Amino acid sequence: MGLSRLAALHGVATSYSPSPDVTVSVPDDTVIAVLAALGVDAGTPADVRKCLAAAESRSRLLPPTVVVWAGEPLPPALSGLPPGSTVTVEPEPPETPGRPAGRPPAPLSMRARAAAPAPPVSSPGASAAPVPAPGDAVGASAPLAMPPGGAATVSAPPVTPPAGAATAFAPASAPHPQRADGEPGAPAAVPAWWIPPAPGVHRVHVRTPDHRRATATLVVAPARLPQPPGRSHGFLVQLYSLLSARSWGMGDLGDLADLAAWSGRTIGSGFVQVNPLHAAVPGHPTDPSPYRPSSRRFPDPVHLRIESIPEYGHVRDRAALDDLRQDAAALSEAVLNKGALIDRDAVWELKRQALELVVEVPLTPGRRAAYCDFLAEQGQALEDHALWCALAEVHGPDWHAWPEALRDPRSPGTARARTELLDRVDFHCRLAWLTATQLAAAQRAAEDAGMSVGIVHDLAVGVHPAGADTWAQQEAFAHGMSVGAPPDAFNARGQDWGLPPWRPDVLAATGYAAYRGLLRGLLAHAGALRIDHVMGLFRLWWVPEGRPPTDGTYVAQDADAMLAVLVLEAHRAGTVVVGEDLGTVEPGVREALARRGVLGTSVLWFERDWDGDGRPLAPEKWRRDCLATATTHDLPSTAARLTGDHVTLRHRLGLLTRSLEEELTEDATDTAEWLALLARLRMLPEGDGDEEAAVRAVHRFLLRTPARMTGVWLPDTVGDRRPQNLPGTWDQYPNWRLPIADAEGHPVTLEEITASPRLHALMDVLRPRKPHTAPPGERRP
Repeated sequence: MGLSRLAALHGVATSYSPSPDVTVSVPDDTVIAVLAALGVDAGTPADVRKCLAAAESRSRLLPPTVVVWAGEPLPPALSGLPPGSTVTVEPEPPETPGRPAGRPPAPLSMRARAAAPAPPVSSPGASAAPVPAPGDAVGASAPLAMPPGGAATVSAPPVTPPAGAATAFAPASAPHPQRADGEPGAPAAVPAWWIPPAPGVHRVHVRTPDHRRATATLVVAPARLPQPPGRSHGFLVQLYSLLSARSWGMGDLGDLADLAAWSGRTIGSGFVQVNPLHAAVPGHPTDPSPYRPSSRRFPDPVHLRIESIPEYGHVRDRAALDDLRQDAAALSEAVLNKGALIDRDAVWELKRQALELVVEVPLTPGRRAAYCDFLAEQGQALEDHALWCALAEVHGPDWHAWPEALRDPRSPGTARARTELLDRVDFHCRLAWLTATQLAAAQRAAEDAGMSVGIVHDLAVGVHPAGADTWAQQEAFAHGMSVGAPPDAFNARGQDWGLPPWRPDVLAATGYAAYRGLLRGLLAHAGALRIDHVMGLFRLWWVPEGRPPTDGTYVAQDADAMLAVLVLEAHRAGTVVVGEDLGTVEPGVREALARRGVLGTSVLWFERDWDGDGRPLAPEKWRRDCLATATTHDLPSTAARLTGDHVTLRHRLGLLTRSLEEELTEDATDTAEWLALLARLRMLPEGDGDEEAAVRAVHRFLLRTPARMTGVWLPDTVGDRRPQNLPGTWDQYPNWRLPIADAEGHPVTLEEITASPRLHALMDVLRPRKPHTAPPGERRP
């Protein structure tokens, strides 16, 4: 009983329900291991009693992070303060990354009520802090403290609110409560004493009448995310698979910009969604999965279009560049015409050599100024990332195996190494900047082409345990744990994804700084953000190292805080957010996401009337706030689904749990039900037996739903039958290494895709109008 209580206090589940009528108990040793990863020693009954007593006796005036939603009732952390408490909000400094340029440090309402403020409401015995005049400086707040070896806490020494802060008083009583609409007589929505701060990440200071004091991070978020401006369609593509005549063996950011420009201008697309472009862990071979990166904070320079770098044209050793380009052409030729797989390591080796030549070219004054601005904006995060890359070149990609002095990013030994490797650190900083500029160029190309959303970037669930993020932010990760999924109807053994989770307690204690920084970087050049496994904002399945996934358990996040930070950062960037909410979803999660404006993901083959007869869901019954699509990178292409090729592929690889005949029969029945519905809705005028017509009918159906965004899997436009990733396989299938191919399996280039009659026939279903070109004399500049 004591262990369960202690686990509950730290958000660790001791049981879970894979289905409404089933409850599974979590092994005690799993709970103990997870608590240990959170800094809580529960190894013996005595330890449990000691930790439980300490936790239950701890009295906090404020939690480490407080969330306020604009226009909504205050959280209990503030509304439940002792009557007469002084509440002071210190606004975030104006130089905070992500704040719009030119804004004052804080709105006037946060700094003062009036030049001569009225007395606080019902606050006997409380003395108001001086009200500063507009323009007064904002002071710094007390730092958060992390005690070594224990659970994260926030130090709350007596603090004096700085000048420039807005001060309010919790009344002793509320004789005239108001509703949110201002009508009296209902429970108070926003107390009269509360001065609403502007959206941002502030500091809140509280002083009670009995002289207790506390400080916390205050996240003030808009109530909802930005929404797509009208309905739109767009392509979903794994960028590496999209080779063009100019690619160096795999798709790059130049190809992304070109696809966006073409599809926006020619067929009226509103967006292009890509796989995560996070920095990978270098290796031999490199893990090709874009969902297991070294860092989610910085993109991978392997995606650079080398020839688009301004300094490329001024490289003196042209012969060396020409040799590299010939080698790159040979790589592409092998992939496109000789059956070779995409070789990320070979591509990176060629690009690295080219970049070594490019960075020797001096930057122009303007380019140098832009680079210096980038360094200043990115700060310590970029320096850490670049240093990890430089150290990995010397000591290998797993920092756990480095010399002990280098395993701590803040050690004297690491500081010396930084000095010794200064040129390599600058090299990797430069690559991060160059990649960021090409990401920005791709989004500009999308916007210039008239796309309503633009580039949709993808956020992976986590990072590689040996990578740059886990080295630079060691205190934020639960080492010895891995994120995965519990057993379910599709995978009786559960899943272990090999990704260490963030510690929720550390996130809260640090005001979600790591999460905010991550989002800010991803959203900087995005029209929208897709969040893989968005349910992870609420809870994640933790698997102790060395245990099977069946021996894991759920650990809760502060979903309100995770959503508030997401909404705040996306609102600042003006970006849409799409959550991948497929599979088992905890009750209430989709509703909470929808309330904050996070779009869901609806895949046609999974949309059935599960609460009724189980048949395919009629288009008018689909949800509106979603991205609707026929497939994703983890699922069969539409052609493979319609023909049953995906079943025979899994049979060939030994992945079926039943006989081939049983699987084919069930799959054919499922497909037939959908085709029958399409025929009843008169979306399949060509009749049965026409694969291309059936693919078009599927997309007619998607367009009939109210979904805000309709995604078209780019390989579907040319009849590709191969999945980009086949879950449950490692070396049995070439996951993440296949170029887009046509119906016969022959790889096709971007140029061939855009000229494909099959693509244009499909997009005629979706395009809002026929494109036209004005005569030269009538074109706008």
